[in-house]
Amino acid sequence: MNYGIVIKTLGKILVLEAVMMIFPSAVSLLYNQHDKVAFAITITVTGLIGILLSRFPAKTNTIKIREGLTIVTFAWILASFFGALPFFLSRSVDSFVDAFFESVSGLTTTGATVIDNVEVLPQGILFWRSFTHWFGGMGILVLMVSILPALGVGGFQVFKAESTGPITDKIVPRIKDTAKILYTIYLSITVLGTVLLIIGGMSLFDALVYTFGSVGTGGFSTKNLSVGAYNSVYIDIVISLLMLVSGVNFSLYYLLRKKKWREVLGDSELRFYLGVVGTSVLLIAMNIFRNVYGSIWEALRYSLFQVSSIITTTGYATANFDEWPTFSKVILFLLMFIGGCAGSTAGGMKSVRVLVLLKMIKREIMKIFHPRAVISVKLGQRALSKDTLDGISSFFALHMFLFVLGTLLISLDGFDLITSSSAAAATLGNIGPGFAAVGPIHTFSKFSHFSKILMSILMLLGRLELFTVIALFSSKFWREDI
Repeated sequence: MNYGIVIKTLGKILVLEAVMMIFPSAVSLLYNQHDKVAFAITITVTGLIGILLSRFPAKTNTIKIREGLTIVTFAWILASFFGALPFFLSRSVDSFVDAFFESVSGLTTTGATVIDNVEVLPQGILFWRSFTHWFGGMGILVLMVSILPALGVGGFQVFKAESTGPITDKIVPRIKDTAKILYTIYLSITVLGTVLLIIGGMSLFDALVYTFGSVGTGGFSTKNLSVGAYNSVYIDIVISLLMLVSGVNFSLYYLLRKKKWREVLGDSELRFYLGVVGTSVLLIAMNIFRNVYGSIWEALRYSLFQVSSIITTTGYATANFDEWPTFSKVILFLLMFIGGCAGSTAGGMKSVRVLVLLKMIKREIMKIFHPRAVISVKLGQRALSKDTLDGISSFFALHMFLFVLGTLLISLDGFDLITSSSAAAATLGNIGPGFAAVGPIHTFSKFSHFSKILMSILMLLGRLELFTVIALFSSKFWREDI
């Protein structure tokens, strides 16, 4: 293990985080609120520690698989720790556990909160909460598009196999070029979203906050009633589209820039993702029409928004969907597991994995009728390797195991099955709200410190694609030179 390059890289990431904190600090100074002291202390501490670590000597600048996985895991843990300081020092939360939970939720773009009344928070803290979504989303894009496909974690070779976007075979040095392309697209969508929301009547501050949450697929809000507080059809549609766009593989936008429309339209995962969205919207709209809403257009409006929010794992709400009929809630619960596309800021298991799993089920059914036939699982025109299929199957098994284990441990707090299971699904899948006691009008403040730490771990595991973190607990990982 090249510990030098690991420590050095982690130091640079902390310096970057300190620089990012300048923006909410500026907001705090602009509004002359008490949280400016918390930001000043945090920026100084984070920046100094980052500078010291970044000067750590390294044997070489080569980052192999082991170093890559270690950096990815500890980058999110350290960023979450230092990102929690503004919440804690400004007394926006009651304990450091709450601050850490809020920070992890932000940087993993989950959007689950322990703050019961966000409307009393100072503007600097409100800005930082949502900015962590945007900042975390930047890191997630490079993780999804460059690092994981190159490492082949959890069947992520499937993404590398089909996508023809700016994907690299090596972590360095071309990762910088990849990041530059991705961030240009990311920033462009952010600017467009902000402008559209301002046109809809939002202030610049709110427009930025909700764009950060939508593009980063996070879901932190400035209102206790989330997006529903605005009661605007225009804002609902704009944010719905922003969430859906952000749930798409960002490499496809690179192809659009190259005017490769045929490749984009032929992308298997995109077609599956849009198909699931369209089907879910129609099914829920038909179910809540007359049962909840008197107009079919109103039913479609709320259905579109909530389906977009849940499948992209953003977590915004325009209605208390926990009061919808059971049929609609079951669909939303299933969408929590599917998630957005690989190569996006969305969480969940990813649409491409679910698509491949369905194709594998179809193959097994076909084998019953044609036992001697050799049937391959294809994505587009390319047959997937056994290693890729095994990786996806293992990922699904591990995801479900962690979901069940999380549900079991969270239930120790005395909550009912729906609350415990949806809390586990919402944190592991990086969604945010769940059902019952963690529904869209509730928060996670009522859980014990044990459960909050557990759910913070689930958020990190889900965001880092499970195996990225799990691998660090293997003795083989530390012994062999990989």
